[in-house]
Formats: sequence, structure tokens, C-alpha cells
Amino acid sequence: MGRVDRYMLSQLLVLFGFFALVLVALFWINRAVVLFDRLIGDGQSALVFLEFTALGLPKLIVTVLPIATFAGAVYVTNRMAGESELTVLQATGSGPWRLAWPVLVYGICVAVMMTVLSHLLVPLAQAQLQQRENDISQNISARLLTEGTFLHPSDEITFYTRQIDADGVLRDVFLSDRRDAKQGVIYTAAEAYLVRNGQGSTLIMVNGLAQRLDREEKRLSTAKFRDFSFDISALMSDRTDEALPITAMVTPVLLANLGTISATSGETKGVIAEEIHSRFAQPLFCIVAALVGFSTLLIGGFSRFGVWREIVLAFGLLIVIDGLRGTLVDTVRSDADMWPLMYAPSLLGAFLVVAMLWQAAHPGWWTRFRSGAAA
Repeated sequence: MGRVDRYMLSQLLVLFGFFALVLVALFWINRAVVLFDRLIGDGQSALVFLEFTALGLPKLIVTVLPIATFAGAVYVTNRMAGESELTVLQATGSGPWRLAWPVLVYGICVAVMMTVLSHLLVPLAQAQLQQRENDISQNISARLLTEGTFLHPSDEITFYTRQIDADGVLRDVFLSDRRDAKQGVIYTAAEAYLVRNGQGSTLIMVNGLAQRLDREEKRLSTAKFRDFSFDISALMSDRTDEALPITAMVTPVLLANLGTISATSGETKGVIAEEIHSRFAQPLFCIVAALVGFSTLLIGGFSRFGVWREIVLAFGLLIVIDGLRGTLVDTVRSDADMWPLMYAPSLLGAFLVVAMLWQAAHPGWWTRFRSGAAA
């Protein structure tokens, strides 16, 4: 690569990093608010919140990479056109195809990042995230042992304890059980203990009162008890034996065990084929996004009013190409043999790029063609 190519590539990568950082931060804040409320509300620590956030970042980065790639290409091309750098390069003999070379290299660099993320990092992060969710769902102390707060381990259960002693004794316990639609039960106890019983867990309440409300007969009955055991194992979702979803499997595993994974996961071969080929198509889409942003602005030429129309056109083309990809997903999922359709949006984008670069290299060809035809 020449000095000019390295200059353009460095500018593209710097702006790509800036836009990627900004977009990841925006998406992360939006997601972190919901995640923070859910985890902290369930009694998790800030370290667990940070762990879940870190495990979700690879998937978030994959989402914003094409947008950041497009934004970086458009910004650099617009700036170079505004400062007449493109005009100088074209005047010295650099044609549109030559100018597109560093943009192509830039797209390939981003595509390599996307390949590593989509084939390896994202599936591994999703697998670890599911494992941590399973661990937390089995961690009763994290779900129940939060003093001074009304907690809801499930939609029909409300739990409260005023204080937790250093030895694990729960003081002033309140438990509302509404799982039976015909009657609801409220347990209150002076103290309680959590006891592990094999794979299950039991809440032992001491010196308490049970209030049972029959909703059909509108009758309330109460009973004092010296000790009472309440099985809380059913409140916790047991997902440790669930198979990993296909999104949490690296691509080599999917390719090597397509039939087996389809049988064990319950997913059709079309769904698995769509997942595999979308991982290959995503890097190609990044290359197309960079070239579409560059070539669309290049054919606009110089204007005192700026290139906002070309920017809008480039953004519209990118939306159309990405929208086409979304319409083809269901087709591939219903028939695995239709997997080549996953690459159709990238091929369409490449065709548009070639057409626009040819137009930029042959300005006024249509006028000359009409003049020749008329003569």
C-alpha cells in the first residue's frame, strides 16, 4: 500500500473506532439499566452485574459493527471531499477504483473482527452467560436471603425477612403462597432456617402462624405452629440439564454435528443452517457497508450545499440491503437447502458498489450514449 492508501486506512480505522465506541456505549447504557434493575433487584452483587455486562458485550459489538463501519466510511469520505483531498487525488490520476482500494482493505479489517466475534467469541460468551444464569437460578441465598426487602422468586410467591443473623437465622419471616387459584396461604414466623435436602431446599419456620383464605367460600382459617417446613425447590427453575442453544455453540461444532444438534436441541436443520450462514454473511456485509458509504458519496461530486443527499441515499441503500436479509431469514429456516440466499444481500450490495464506481469512473456516459444514438 502506498502512503495515500495508508493515510486513508488510518483515518478510516480511527473514525471506525470512535463510532464503534460511541454506539456500544449508547446500546450498553440502554441494556445496562434493565439488567441492573433485574439483577440488583434479585439480590445480586455489583460484581455479578459487571460479569453479565461483560458477557453480553460481544453480541452487542456484533450488532453495532456494520453501523460503525458505514459511519466511518461516510465521515472520512465526506471530510476528504470537503477539504478537496479527493479532488487532488483524482487530479493526480487516482481513479475511483484506485481510491476504493483502502476502503476495501478497511472493510476486510472489520470483517476479520466480525468473523472472530461471530464464530468464536459470541457463542462462547453466550454459553458462559447461560451457565451463569443457571447458577444464579439455583442460588437460593441470592434469591431469598435479602433482608428488609419484599422479593418475588416467582409470580405467585412473595418473601420477606426483616433481618438475617450472622449464623444464617432469618428473623420475622413473611411468606405468601398464591400458587393455588382457589386458596391463598400466608405464613409468618419469628424465625426460619434454610436447609439443603439433596437436590432440593426447604424453609423451616419456627413459632409462626399460617393463614389460609378460601376464595370460593370466602373463609379465613388460621393455625399456629411450633415448626413448619416449606419446600421451596419448586420456586427455583431447574435448567442445568438443558442443552445449549445453537447460538451458544461455536461454528465448527455446528458444522461437524448438524444432524445430532438438530435432534438434541429440537431445532430444524433450516434454523441451524440460517445460524451458520448468517455468521459467514455478517463479515461480508461489513465490507459492503464500507464500500456503499464510500462509492455513494464519490458519485455525488463536489457541491456547495454538501453531500447530505448522497449520505441519505447511502443510508437508504444500506437499510434496503439489510432489510432484504431480514426477509430471507424465514425462507432459509423453512428450507435448509435455500442457504445461498443468506449471501444475496451482500451480492446485491457488491453489484451496486461496482455500478456506482463504474459511474464515477465514466461520468457523463449516458449523455454521450444518447448523443451517439441520436446521431
